[in-house]
Amino acid sequence: MEKVRVRFAPSPTGPLHLGGVRTALYDYLFAKNQGGEFVLRIEDTDTARYVEGAEEYIEEALEWCGIIPDESPKKGGKFAPYRQSERRDIYDKYTEQILKTDYAYIAFDTAEELDAIRAEYEAKGDVFSYDNKTRNRLRNSLALSEEEVQQLLEAKTPYVVRFKMPVDRTLGLVDIIRGNTSVNTDILDDKVLVKNDGMPTYHFANIIDDHEMEISHVIRGEEWLPSLGLHTLLYEAMGWEAPQFAHLSLILKPEGKGKLSKRDGDKFGFPVFPLNFTDPATGHVSKGYRESGYLPEAFINMVALLGWSPADDKEILTLDEMVKEFDLHKVHKAGARFSKEKSEWFNHQYIQKTSDEELMNILKNSDLNLNMADEKLLKIIHLMKERATFPKDIYENGKFFFEAPTSYDEKASKKAWNDETSNLLTEFAENLQSINDFTSENIKQNLHDFAENKGLGMGKVMMPLRLALVGELKGPDVPDILELIGKEESVARISNAVNNFK
Repeated sequence: MEKVRVRFAPSPTGPLHLGGVRTALYDYLFAKNQGGEFVLRIEDTDTARYVEGAEEYIEEALEWCGIIPDESPKKGGKFAPYRQSERRDIYDKYTEQILKTDYAYIAFDTAEELDAIRAEYEAKGDVFSYDNKTRNRLRNSLALSEEEVQQLLEAKTPYVVRFKMPVDRTLGLVDIIRGNTSVNTDILDDKVLVKNDGMPTYHFANIIDDHEMEISHVIRGEEWLPSLGLHTLLYEAMGWEAPQFAHLSLILKPEGKGKLSKRDGDKFGFPVFPLNFTDPATGHVSKGYRESGYLPEAFINMVALLGWSPADDKEILTLDEMVKEFDLHKVHKAGARFSKEKSEWFNHQYIQKTSDEELMNILKNSDLNLNMADEKLLKIIHLMKERATFPKDIYENGKFFFEAPTSYDEKASKKAWNDETSNLLTEFAENLQSINDFTSENIKQNLHDFAENKGLGMGKVMMPLRLALVGELKGPDVPDILELIGKEESVARISNAVNNFK
């Protein structure tokens, strides 16, 4: 079997979309499962839509996800350069080659001329297509004499190179995911292969680069399915063996029809990009999964299952486990619907699997005000992470560990506080002062003894005490809270609550 080589070939025209991440991930998983190589190639021939910083964003996003290419513009490799804009000499060579075949021709039609023809067709209720039915009546090397063509070339008249689509051929097309299909060439138009600036279009540059870089399998989105016939014929025209193709289904919006878009993310409140992206033109910041508090392992796990099912329908898999299990034949043909709730579920699962030390490092590297000794912070994380979906939830849900409450929940106050409560808690605060070893275990025993001596149920003491410490009736065990905020702070909070309810 030939060496498996796959490539992820994004255009630097903006941030990397969730769908792009999935394509890169499936490329990576397939290559590593087969003992092959994963290549990152930047297809930057669309200079009009080029966005400053997009290439660097793509590389950083893949690195954060753990999808590390074996060859790339940054890393290099034996098939460098890996940016299309740096491969002009290679394309020029193959442009000359295809023009010597019967699969290509040069066309001198201007944009204005083509617009005029389109308008004529529209006026008659028809749609114009530059194809095998119209090309012999247009301004190109098929319709003009050799002398006319030569005169136009000598006058340096701008031209494009078009593919000469064969007449009435039925092409048998094979897709690993979708099986066998066919298309008749009469419904395909004569695509531009080389623009009038001499740079190839996506179609031509793509197959040249895949051939030159010895790509064995092309895994890409289903939006490229209509181009499969043309690409198959381009390989035939150049006399090259075509790679195997696999077209991935769409990632669908959470509800309704259609492909997941940034607008859906804005509407439903979730990111569609792996990292924050700042539009250099407008300064607008699009939120990323990393900055939203997702762990890269959780994000990748979620993305992997948007269109692929591992054995036994397992849901939690490491990247290595995905590599071992991945099979292109098990990738779904139908679109995968994105779920914000499911993405959060994945992150919650990974938060539980992450060590307290790792979570502490994440929190300390955030913009949260965590002025606390590591030992105490680790205990808080251990107590609070069970209910956390994101690392910041540990802080948000346990804010009372870091700062005293300034108000008290009204509903909870009516439930927990009565005329006798102030005296009860004042007495308990004095009792706390007598505990020398201020540990959760000792505090718990003290609480129990205090309630028993008063002839009260534990709830009569615990509820108002929790309200005084937290401001609400929430949080972990009260003795744990008391230990972590310390004796002095505990007494101060009880005193504040008593004064508040006077």
